[in-house]
Amino acid sequence: MKESTVLELNDLVKAIEEEFGVTAAAPVAAAGGAESAAAEQTEFTVELTAVGDAKIKVIKAVREATGLGLKEAKSLVDGAPAAIKKIFLKKTLKQ
Repeated sequence: MKESTVLELNDLVKAIEEEFGVTAAAPVAAAGGAESAAAEQTEFTVELTAVGDAKIKVIKAVREATGLGLKEAKSLVDGAPAAIKKIFLKKTLKQ
């Protein structure tokens, strides 16, 4: 993930959205001062909230996104809800 480009990460997000019928949305700032902090956010945590009927597809997606082995990815999916991956966009943009 660290070596991925912004375009590759964007494609991954789109694929997850299409496959599982979810949408990725940035948190909305409540106050004017917090707005500038949200604009400068460089770190995001991908969280698996529910697996649904497509458990095997979710395990495959988690393996691809994290580089984990089958056993580790299955354990992570079985433990949902769980944080899967932190993505550092600022480092990716500089590469």
